[in-house]
Amino acid sequence: MSLQVDIMTAMKAAMKEKNQVALAALRAVKSEILLAQTATGSKEDISEDQEIKILSKMVKQRKDSAAIFLEQNREDLAEPELAQAKIISQFLPAQLSEEEITVEVMKTIAAVGAEGMKDMGKVMGIVSGKLAGQADGKTISNIVKAKLS
Repeated sequence: MSLQVDIMTAMKAAMKEKNQVALAALRAVKSEILLAQTATGSKEDISEDQEIKILSKMVKQRKDSAAIFLEQNREDLAEPELAQAKIISQFLPAQLSEEEITVEVMKTIAAVGAEGMKDMGKVMGIVSGKLAGQADGKTISNIVKAKLS
């Protein structure tokens, strides 16, 4: 529930500042959270993990869109997407560095006893669960591949 309060506070500030990019991003976040709450049919709030997954997905979508726009030399369309991704990222937990992710991957490999690429799925599942919202899945995947090969 605190995320929704934070979103509403930020929306009010964006309205006062007449910041249309921030307002669009925050409205999208609010909409996605409401959709997730009503999808289950219950009146209960969604969990913090679900909120983090929603925010991570939204940031990834915007970054992917921006990358496509940049490939097509459409900087005018990429800038708002990146700006929205930055605004949404403010509500995510702090992102871990590659060194911190590598340490966690090495701990998991040792704990599971992974010996090669055949164990990648097992390692990815555990590490992705531990670092949900704190690291991008693509970064985790690249590090796991490098360590297991």
